[in-house]
Order: sequence, then C-alpha cells, then structure tokens
Amino acid sequence: MKYFILLALLAFAAASDDEVHAEIKELKSDVRPDGFDFVLDTSNSIHQEAAGDEHGNMHGSYEYVSPEGEHIKVTYVADENGYHPESDILPTPPPIPEAILKALEYIKAHPPAADPEH
Repeated sequence: MKYFILLALLAFAAASDDEVHAEIKELKSDVRPDGFDFVLDTSNSIHQEAAGDEHGNMHGSYEYVSPEGEHIKVTYVADENGYHPESDILPTPPPIPEAILKALEYIKAHPPAADPEH
C-alpha cells in the first residue's frame, strides 16, 4: 500500500510539473477611481481579463485548457443582480414541457376572480 501511495504521489508531481513552471506572459492592471481593468496571460494557456466600474459592477472572462485537452472559456457579469456566468461547459435546465407552457398561458389569459371576502 505504501508503494502504491508513493507511486501516486510521484505521478501527480510529474503531471503537475508544467503547472509549477508556468510563466506570466502578460499582466496588466489599471486601477482608477472610476473602476479597473485587468489582464493575465500565462505560458500554460490560462487567460483572464476583467473590468469593473465605480459601482462594483464587473464583467470579464477566463479560459484555460482542461486536463483532457479541452479549451474551456467562461464569460461573466457580476452586478447588483448577482454573478451570471456563461459557458458551453455549464449545465442548462431542460426545456419547459409544452403542457406547462399552455397551462401558464391559460392562467395568464384567465386570471382568478377577486375574492369578495378579502
């Protein structure tokens, strides 16, 4: 068992060797009273950029190559309504069934009568 753990640790160290030696290719950071701009590029294909305003609203993106070799990119907006990421890798809800859509339209077209007791 100890031999297996040692081999696993050595394999992990060898696999992450490129990550340890990644270099920053570009780093720009501009902080102003009315907001900020930020860009980061590394030699291991990580790219991040963001911009924000004086109200705390931000928009940006980040991208990298997954361990499986897939290019991953996420764009986002963060504002008073929360954090809103967009990406092909994020799960999406299933479509609303047709029967539910029809029921919602019926309810909208036929609102309930006002209750005279309330």
